[in-house]
Amino acid sequence: MSSSLRNSALAAILLASSLAWGDEAIVVKGLRNPVDKSYRKMVRGMDLFDKMHAMAPEASLRYKLLPRKPGARIEGITLHIVADSFEVPVPLASDQTFTLARDPKALDEDASVRSDRKAHSMTWRAEVRTPGLPPNMRRLGDLRLECQVGMEAGLVSHYPSSIIGRLVGVILDTPDFCNQRYAPYLFFSERPLFSVALRAGERREVLSVGQLYAGIAQGRTPKAELQYCDCEALLDRAYTVPLGDRSWPDDTLVELEYMDTGVLTGETKAEVIDTYGEAKVIRFDSGYQVWVYEWGPQERPLAQTEFVLLFAPSGVAAKTRLRPEPPRS
Repeated sequence: MSSSLRNSALAAILLASSLAWGDEAIVVKGLRNPVDKSYRKMVRGMDLFDKMHAMAPEASLRYKLLPRKPGARIEGITLHIVADSFEVPVPLASDQTFTLARDPKALDEDASVRSDRKAHSMTWRAEVRTPGLPPNMRRLGDLRLECQVGMEAGLVSHYPSSIIGRLVGVILDTPDFCNQRYAPYLFFSERPLFSVALRAGERREVLSVGQLYAGIAQGRTPKAELQYCDCEALLDRAYTVPLGDRSWPDDTLVELEYMDTGVLTGETKAEVIDTYGEAKVIRFDSGYQVWVYEWGPQERPLAQTEFVLLFAPSGVAAKTRLRPEPPRS
């Protein structure tokens, strides 16, 4: 596979309550080409969670619905288990998460988990969370298990009818996908991100801007290919972490710094250009812009020295960060 096709494929994926069975079948109004997932695969994801629970011993598993297309309405979704002989509703929590019961009949009939939204308008993720962490913190072991469950459950969206979609399928079938050091599995924060850092004891490392926003700063997700990415509606919330880098233990904390926190620093765009020259610019629909300056060897794009600025919609700098070249491991 050529490097350009490989990058396109990576860009495409850089990407992405218990059920009470009633006596009466629930009738769902038909929707052409709805969003659905395999019930069997999602149950396999639940089984894998139980098998690998030691990675996140205090955590629980839920599945979560997320918008995939800009403007897609995520509120008010209805979700059902749809089999050959029955349909039953799946309760959704206010945060759009849910759990599934294991039902032999649904497994035997190869049921689907189906929403009342059109295909490719939303995406799915596993959510593994250890309780007691601050809202802006995740645990690396939880995220590692999210990837394992998400891949087993077949949650990452792609377009099998397109060339890129078929390439994505090849990559998704890669053995030990989630154990790659820079596995391109997208996580999504609750709010737009400015920075992600890992902390384990005294060791702390800020991740590269290339690990945010589906790698758009390094050209891994060109604007024209966002339509193939689970991140299209959530680009400013997308990030990856070094899942396969075992020098970071499962108890490593993942610190999320959001765009809408902090105090304006006051610099204008013209002043920044006058001081530092032209930057790589990432523009978001919210009006925020991330400007990136990089120094260091081009062959190590995730290990360069970076100076990153966040501009508020007003055009004034809101945050800055300097990330020195990390030590070689």
